[in-house]
Amino acid sequence: MADNGLIDSTRPQSSGAGRETRALSIVFLASGFSALLYQIVWQRSLFAIYGINIEAVTVVVTAFMVGLGVGSLAGGALSKDPSRPALALFGAVELAIGLFGVGSLRLFRWAGARTLDLSFGATALVTFLVVLVPTLLMGSTLPLLTAHLVRRTGNVGRSLGRLYCVNTLGSALASLAAVLVLMRALGQHGVVMVAATLNFIVGAAALALSFAGRGRAR
Repeated sequence: MADNGLIDSTRPQSSGAGRETRALSIVFLASGFSALLYQIVWQRSLFAIYGINIEAVTVVVTAFMVGLGVGSLAGGALSKDPSRPALALFGAVELAIGLFGVGSLRLFRWAGARTLDLSFGATALVTFLVVLVPTLLMGSTLPLLTAHLVRRTGNVGRSLGRLYCVNTLGSALASLAAVLVLMRALGQHGVVMVAATLNFIVGAAALALSFAGRGRAR
C-alpha cells in the first residue's frame, strides 16, 4: 500500500476505528448543520444591505461557491502530508469558523455602511472578500476529515461517502430547522450564535479526539 495513506484497503476496521468513525460522523453532521445556517443568515443579511437583485445574488452565491471550491483544494493540499494532524487541523478550522461567525453580522453591517456609496464593482469586491474568508475555511473541512479517516480505516470511498452523506444530511436538517423554527424563534443573530456554538463544540470534540489518538499511539 502506498505510504500516503490514501489508497483503498480491504482490511477490516478495528473496534476503536469504528467508534471514532461513528463519533466523527456525528461531528461532521453538526458541522454541515452549522454551515447551512450561516449560508441562510449571511445571504439574508447581505441582501438586506445591498438589496435583492440579480447582481447582489450573483456576487454572494459566487463568493460562496468559489470559497468552498478553493477551500476544498487547500484542505486537500494540507492533508496530503501524513505527518500533519488532519483531525487537529479540522478542529482548529471549526473553531476559526465559529470565531468568525460570532462577529459576522457586525462585520457585514460595517462593510455595508462603508460600501453603499461605492461603485458596484468596488462593493462586489468587498462583499466577495468578506464572504470568501469563512467559506474557504468551510471548504477545507471535508478533505481534512476524510484524510484522517482514510489513515484510520484505509478506505477512501467509504470514508468520503460517509462524510459527504452526513454533512449533506446536516445541511438538509438545518434548512428545515431554520425555516420551521430557528429563524422565527431566534432571529438572525440567534441563529448565528447557534451555528457558532456548534462550531465550538465540533472543534473541541475534534481536538479532543486528536489528542486522545496521539496518546494511544504513544
